[in-house]
Amino acid sequence: MDNIHYISTKALDLKVLHSIIFEEKNIKLSENAIVKIQNCRTYLNEKLKNQDKPIYGINTGFGSLYNVKISKENLTKLQENLMMSHACGSGDLVPEKVVKLMLLLKIQSLSYGHSGVQLQTVERLIDFYNNNILPIVYTQGSLGASGDLAPLAHLALPLIGKGEVVYNKQIYSGEDILREFNWEPIIMQSKEGLALLNGTQFMSAYGIYLLLESYKLSYLADLIGSISLDAFDGRIEPFNELVHLVRPHNGQIKTAERIREFLDGSQLIKQEKVHVQDPYSFRCMPQVHGASKDTLAFVEKTFITEINSVTDNPNIFSNEDEIISGGNFHGQPLALALDYLKIAMAEFGNISERRVFQLVSGLRGLPAFLVDSPGLNSGFMIPQYTAASIVSANKQLATPASIDSIVSSNGQEDHVSMGANAATQAFRLVENVKRVLAIELFNSSQALSLREPLKSSDFIESFLSVYRTEITFVAFDRELYKDIEASINFIDSLTIDVNEVI
Repeated sequence: MDNIHYISTKALDLKVLHSIIFEEKNIKLSENAIVKIQNCRTYLNEKLKNQDKPIYGINTGFGSLYNVKISKENLTKLQENLMMSHACGSGDLVPEKVVKLMLLLKIQSLSYGHSGVQLQTVERLIDFYNNNILPIVYTQGSLGASGDLAPLAHLALPLIGKGEVVYNKQIYSGEDILREFNWEPIIMQSKEGLALLNGTQFMSAYGIYLLLESYKLSYLADLIGSISLDAFDGRIEPFNELVHLVRPHNGQIKTAERIREFLDGSQLIKQEKVHVQDPYSFRCMPQVHGASKDTLAFVEKTFITEINSVTDNPNIFSNEDEIISGGNFHGQPLALALDYLKIAMAEFGNISERRVFQLVSGLRGLPAFLVDSPGLNSGFMIPQYTAASIVSANKQLATPASIDSIVSSNGQEDHVSMGANAATQAFRLVENVKRVLAIELFNSSQALSLREPLKSSDFIESFLSVYRTEITFVAFDRELYKDIEASINFIDSLTIDVNEVI
């Protein structure tokens, strides 16, 4: 029982999601959610019995075909045709961890009882989630406006025995996976295909995954930046609480506090300094890292609101006897938030690369390129090039996707968010930031070793003792790409308490 999360009206937040994901919990509908789903479906069935007037997407065509009335005997075919025709994804495959989040968030949205789906449809999605049956979804195809139509079509196709899934690291057709589990295809009822395809779960799943990654990297940026500061023989005064209380941005205060804690007890930070000031990439970490932290808080608020919402169309309000066609599927809030996330995370990479540049510049008693016999050995010259290349790529990825809009569906969908493009760009960008921080950690570990016998804080020395079992001191030139990859893998392997980083 402890390893089950019950889908209910209780709001999901990042800590709950982290628990569901990392504790690999199964999910189950609460009794309240079951009643809401059933009541809504019953209401819709009764509504269709007693009237013939067109209701968008329920007994009409879709998009610019909204005026085409569909007969009652073709309502199932209408929904199945919708699912097949809209599965037009292309490009790379969506990572499996994001697809699993898409399933979870789609189930959550359908559980509120405003979508008109059958109970068995939601329960089959739960079966997919609990058995790790992950539909194959493609990164390209969504405009982030009528919901994430193409990606969600691929997510839903296996319900009717179409499409493809990954199960136990093998690809199965939708038909074969149903046969494997002795399941019958779901017979789609009115509105169901539209409920499955309308929604923002592609953008939302990326957003939630990236928030969890970004909070982790934000914490590590503070830690790795602290190691670099100590290795550079930096000053602690700019992190004094008094400085930040007179400009009390939350992220700024939090960053300064963390850096003070990380460096508490360091011999290096306490030693008398010859220089009066440090470069901005060290001295202004609270202001720069902190601004990105405050952005993450805004992005989190946006996505937490979204994943606890109903985002398909039309919305069914059985208590009020209303079926209303609106626009909750439009991804504009998410597109803007994802673009903001891209900019904020790119800044962690920008300032990290500048610290790397300072460390290899032969300043403050450190050898040029952090190696003996520079000239004969190039040392850490080229890892900085690599970081600079990645940072430049991130500047291009950080260009807002949401400033674009292309008309679709014969002009009916005349403004779109492009939030799905923002989501996939953000995924690549955040992965890039991790690589830059891994390069900085590689450099700062080397630089700190060159300061011996003076030591940093116990916390930092303990952290680096683990790191150095994987990435050792570079005495002479060697194949550094292997060290960079090992440093990236080290960061990937770190599990940080979500309460520490949010």
